[in-house]
Amino acid sequence: MISELKYNIDLKKLPAHIAIIMDGNGRWARNKGLKRISGHKEGVRAVRRITEICGEIGVSVLTLYTFSSENWNRPTSEVKALMSLFIKSLNKEINKLKANNVQFRVMGCTNNLSNDILDSLKEGIGKTKDNSGLILNLAFNYGSRQEIVDAVKNIGTDILTGELKVANIDEALINNYLYTHGLPDPDLLIRTGGDHRISNFMLWQIAYSELIITSKYWPEFQKRDLLDCILQFQSRERRFGQLSEQLINEKN
Repeated sequence: MISELKYNIDLKKLPAHIAIIMDGNGRWARNKGLKRISGHKEGVRAVRRITEICGEIGVSVLTLYTFSSENWNRPTSEVKALMSLFIKSLNKEINKLKANNVQFRVMGCTNNLSNDILDSLKEGIGKTKDNSGLILNLAFNYGSRQEIVDAVKNIGTDILTGELKVANIDEALINNYLYTHGLPDPDLLIRTGGDHRISNFMLWQIAYSELIITSKYWPEFQKRDLLDCILQFQSRERRFGQLSEQLINEKN
């Protein structure tokens, strides 16, 4: 099945940047009569296989919504378990990422993260910084509104110091102040778990992303599901505000 899907995918028209809201770990566990942490552990396995297939077919950037700034509002016991699982998983996987030419990145706020998390993140980034394959970008302690607030503050600071003029502000400049600076905007945004909302994720960057919502919970999400989403993406006409006729004329 996977080989057939691979054959149907146009590797010249891959989404350069795929972003995923990985939702449904807890519900998956509940449906199986398991503790929520079991769902999160299974979700780590899903991260591994989706990272593998993206690297295999040639996707440039994969951004995963790993832990939102709002997730701190969950029960303390769950947050502690998630932080512990994150550190263990990162320390376990980082050498594999390095060996497979994956560059590891993180975007989000670091102010309230513990030293052991910061050390693991720094080590992972350092070990893979020279890799030239897939960029695995984790949105960790991330909120898009805070990202935009930070960008506005930094732009304001640079205006006050004279490094920047108000007349210089445009979309390209704002992009350079976002956590994703240097990365292309997502072409494809996938949300697992069936909910139809963005949940404060990359609000600026997904202005023209193609959206796919799947009812599958994240722990269930397989390589073939990712490939099927790419096939759906490739079947759509991306007009960016233009008419279909205009796109046809441009191609001709």
